[in-house]
Amino acid sequence: MLSALGLSKDIDNRTIIRQVDLGLERGEIVGLLGPNGAGKSTTFRMLSGLLRPDLGSITLDGSDITGLPVYERVRRGLLLLPQASFLPANLSVRQAMMIVMETRIGSRTGCHDEISRVLWQFGLSTLTDERVATLSGGQKRRCEIAVTMACSPSFTLLDEPFAGVDPVNLLEMAEMIRDMAETGTGVLITDHSAVELLRLVDRAYVIHGGCVLAQGTVAELVENAVVRSTYLGETFRL
Repeated sequence: MLSALGLSKDIDNRTIIRQVDLGLERGEIVGLLGPNGAGKSTTFRMLSGLLRPDLGSITLDGSDITGLPVYERVRRGLLLLPQASFLPANLSVRQAMMIVMETRIGSRTGCHDEISRVLWQFGLSTLTDERVATLSGGQKRRCEIAVTMACSPSFTLLDEPFAGVDPVNLLEMAEMIRDMAETGTGVLITDHSAVELLRLVDRAYVIHGGCVLAQGTVAELVENAVVRSTYLGETFRL
């Protein structure tokens, strides 16, 4: 289990996150919702090790990882797929994915076969020799999710994965994320589109003003009067 307890963070004398608690089990998809500036990305950065919390703790399968650097969290199975693309643009898809896998798992052994497998599994084999720079935003994102899966993480943090993605690739990505969870990976995901996210997740947290406003199943959150009035809107429908 990945869990956070009492996470708090001030940046430039401004409180960004206050006493945030959340948890994620293997094999489930959990959403982190909230308006711009609510603290979602800051929470992701603390969970991944890019930012140290001022207060609170983060545990992974019962071990405290609050003070561990990013590479050590990756070694233990916690991966972040950031909003910005991380595949080297000047390389082919296979070359770029090889570099990412070697960096994340620390070994070349088995990388070639695993990359071929995930590209085939998700219908991306035709992109193998294409330069990353020539891919559409959706194709690039799907390749990034594929290489993340190839690393066999225990938990994956997906930060705004649907940003700038066309509807066709968005549907493909949603299926990839479901496949990721079905293999036992816990997925924590945030996105600006509440509709797309709530159609995908098992449950979610809503952050507002740096605090957890509500948590629950999709049905519970959609019917929550406070969530509707402060975030979703009174006319929101799935």
